[in-house]
Amino acid sequence: MSIITLLTDFGLADAYVGVMKGVVLGIAPDSQLVDLSHRVPPQDVRAGAFLLMTAYAYFPAGTVHLAVVDPGVGTERRIVAIRAGGHLFVGPDNGLLRWAVDRAGGAETIVAVENPAYRLSQTSTTFHGRDVIAPAAAHLATGVPLGALGPPVASLTGNPFPQPQRRANALIGEIVYVDHYGNCITNLPHPAPATTATTVEVAGRRLPLVATYAARQPGDILAVTGSSGYVEIAIPNGNAAQRLSLTTGTEVVLQP
Repeated sequence: MSIITLLTDFGLADAYVGVMKGVVLGIAPDSQLVDLSHRVPPQDVRAGAFLLMTAYAYFPAGTVHLAVVDPGVGTERRIVAIRAGGHLFVGPDNGLLRWAVDRAGGAETIVAVENPAYRLSQTSTTFHGRDVIAPAAAHLATGVPLGALGPPVASLTGNPFPQPQRRANALIGEIVYVDHYGNCITNLPHPAPATTATTVEVAGRRLPLVATYAARQPGDILAVTGSSGYVEIAIPNGNAAQRLSLTTGTEVVLQP
């Protein structure tokens, strides 16, 4: 039984996700479908890239990861299928897959999904998730070789995951994702060793780096290393992004 994960910005109010699953199951009826998220902010490629990067490795080798956050749907941007680190990734070549593929050790093979035999017979210009990406992922799950989907591609579009910069003894990073709790996740890795003297500076505030959300009282602003392994700004029982007016790209400084 093959596993196919699904990550989109489609939401759950419409039938888009269900239709894609119908296409997948029509081709690979024995596959197991796992929803990573369908609430990526609309057209937010970086948010989708972060979620895929931090989730894919928890699945077994051979998993097919289907991802659709595609503001350029219908244009000349490519749809690609990739083998990296024992996983398969299918989606638009707009940076959405780049961070996960890099973390998996880099692409071993990249192809453009162009073979009409592995897409729906009628293809719309507004729903490539249904007509191209879902069929390609399903065919891969049934054992179709990656190279059968189309010609090789030399490299992926998109920037690598942003790395923090060192300034004297500090690390200068940024917020890369805001989750639905309002926790602001940065690209700053967990400091080693971490001490109670470690502080995080953001929006003119200096915050202690603590071990858990419960280390401070509800309503207090804190910094903590989250489950993704990166430092995040949070408020227990509150929303840090709203209270501090934080957005992706906001500078965050880790100061030992």
